[in-house]
Amino acid sequence: MNKNTCIRVFADVNQIKACREKISENAGAFGDLARVLELSGNEVRLKILYLLEEEGKLCPCDLSDILRMSVPAVSQHLRKLKDGNVIQSKRVGQTIFYSLTDGHLKILRPFFRHINVRRVTAS
Repeated sequence: MNKNTCIRVFADVNQIKACREKISENAGAFGDLARVLELSGNEVRLKILYLLEEEGKLCPCDLSDILRMSVPAVSQHLRKLKDGNVIQSKRVGQTIFYSLTDGHLKILRPFFRHINVRRVTAS
């Protein structure tokens, strides 16, 4: 017998219907979360997001120095994050500072707490 086969005697039709409704009602939230997780799934972008959460705001030059990457390489990652509405920018003089958008900070904060806990326990 195939171990991946489901042999159910009774289907809970009400449970299935309720779960379908939950999925349908939250379709937009699932889409938003999937986009944020897709963008943050890149290690460099995840580091950038972590640094923005920790510091509040940073410019591309700061991120370039911290990550030991070229400014153009950092800027490409920032552009993807900004296009995905995960970060926002604010110009001060000739410098552009980036920060996390509030809605996405709520999504990402639990992941950053996990990173901080691991850092503390490793010390």
